[in-house]
Amino acid sequence: MTTPSFPERPEERSWYVVDAKEYPLGRLASRVAIILRGKHKPIYSPHVDHGDHVVVVNAAQVQLTGKKLVKKTFFRHTGYISGVKITTLKEMMVVEPEEVVRRAVRGMLPKTRLGRSMLSKLKVYSGSEHPHRAQGPVALKLEGKGHGVTEPASRT
Repeated sequence: MTTPSFPERPEERSWYVVDAKEYPLGRLASRVAIILRGKHKPIYSPHVDHGDHVVVVNAAQVQLTGKKLVKKTFFRHTGYISGVKITTLKEMMVVEPEEVVRRAVRGMLPKTRLGRSMLSKLKVYSGSEHPHRAQGPVALKLEGKGHGVTEPASRT
């Protein structure tokens, strides 16, 4: 018996809106990564991008547990000698909270071309407004265990 493989069909992609202020950062990122990968669909194949578009709003109000605001750091290097730049999560939440959510989701996607194309379907906004109303995104409630996606409640 062979494993079925489904071709990519981009016309079947849906748009979802997730409110970040309702969830802890890690839980939000893992559930959003599942939707971006397409694991919530019965036609999931690990080598094909079957995922949907996700709009995350209120990224500035995402919940953080423990002492992550002070202890969590982001590392980058400018490429010059002694060009190490270390930023704490607290500083990052002030400057660009969208990047905090984007990095959390990026860490849960494949580290390949496929993962980068999946990440391009993620749109993150620090406020409650977003410019994707024309796509008819559906409000999504991320629940419990497993793939954690319940049926959409209503369009926003």
